Amino acid sequence: MTENEIAEIVFRPGMRIHKTIGPGLLESAYEACLFYELNQYDLLIERQKSLPLKYGDVELESGYRLDFLIDGKVVIELKAVEQMSSRHTAQVITYLKLTGCKLGLLINFNTTLFKTGFRRVIN
Repeated sequence: MTENEIAEIVFRPGMRIHKTIGPGLLESAYEACLFYELNQYDLLIERQKSLPLKYGDVELESGYRLDFLIDGKVVIELKAVEQMSSRHTAQVITYLKLTGCKLGLLINFNTTLFKTGFRRVIN
């Protein structure tokens, strides 16, 4: 499955979650719902995947965790914030560099319209 196909799959349940429970909850609530929804598909879903930091020849346990890594290809970072910032995008770009993935999805559930909180980030 391609990165674009995975992104299309993720968008649909994300919109369903947003429509059903709406904005205003904690990020962890949306994460649990999205995990449940994505398990309905034939995808390898890694939730809260540990992400070591490679610095030169050393691999450091830094405490970073990906919200989701899908099929080893797409990084998903969830937010439930009033407004997205360039810092959130930079976070996803860094995760893409550290994982070698090409596509990241930055999803903010704290929006009036789901599609305005759904961003594709390319490495």
